[in-house]
Amino acid sequence: MSQTKLRIAIQKSGRLYEDSVKLLAECGIDLRNVKDRLKTESDNFPLEVFFLRDDDIPQYVEDGVADIGIVGENVLYEKNKQTTIVEQLGFGKCRLAIAVPRGQEYESVKALEGKRIATSYPFLTKQFLNDNNVNAEIHEISGSVEIAPGIGLADVVCDLVSSGSTLFMNGLKEVETILQSQSVLIKNNKLNEAQQQLLKKLVFRIQAVKKAKRTKYVLLNAPNDKLKEIIALLPGMKSPTVLPLAQEGWSSVHSVLSEDTFWDIIEQLKDKGAQGILVVPIEKMII
Repeated sequence: MSQTKLRIAIQKSGRLYEDSVKLLAECGIDLRNVKDRLKTESDNFPLEVFFLRDDDIPQYVEDGVADIGIVGENVLYEKNKQTTIVEQLGFGKCRLAIAVPRGQEYESVKALEGKRIATSYPFLTKQFLNDNNVNAEIHEISGSVEIAPGIGLADVVCDLVSSGSTLFMNGLKEVETILQSQSVLIKNNKLNEAQQQLLKKLVFRIQAVKKAKRTKYVLLNAPNDKLKEIIALLPGMKSPTVLPLAQEGWSSVHSVLSEDTFWDIIEQLKDKGAQGILVVPIEKMII
């Protein structure tokens, strides 16, 4: 009887490829040589990997050719296929935005009325216009959207933005954000029980990796007369670990801090008398 496997579709090249492969590796999943391959599989987890064009991934997952996939929300919503988001992955962050020439005045979305909009995302652009009761002409183009106003093809663009530097270099400015996007793990809506259980195991690993990226392990030496005040600053997962040091009157305190509050708390710890603060990255966190 053949072993149940999950088939996952990831981008074969482009901005999500490296992060997707890295995520699987961080989850302890060893893949056979992935360079210039269309398909490979893991030796230590029942996972088969398909390397596809990102635009095709939602369709492959909907059709059940792949059971799960990693894709940007921008592509997922543009293709409008029947799949389910399982987990947001936190990489590949960008936004789908409307941009106009820098010298052009823009007060509201109504300024788009009657304009020609160049975009690679006609579905999402049309949806945005309909939601705002704006009539505009959409020109679908597959690449180099930002040059469209400069060559007279369109008045406005709707394109993916990360830093905004490409828009700036082409004399454009952002005026509306249609979608905040990041990579997501999606699944086919008809997975069987065995596939669901494998997916659950994979998601468990992904969540452990994500949690670790947002936290730091902190070890410090604390004077005992300040111990309560220092512990109060360290929430940890449940409570800090406190161990006596060989030097009388001092303890070693171990805890976990969130990346969001890390620097503020470190400063407060020093003010309370903490010394020898050691910060260690966490590879995995199981809670």
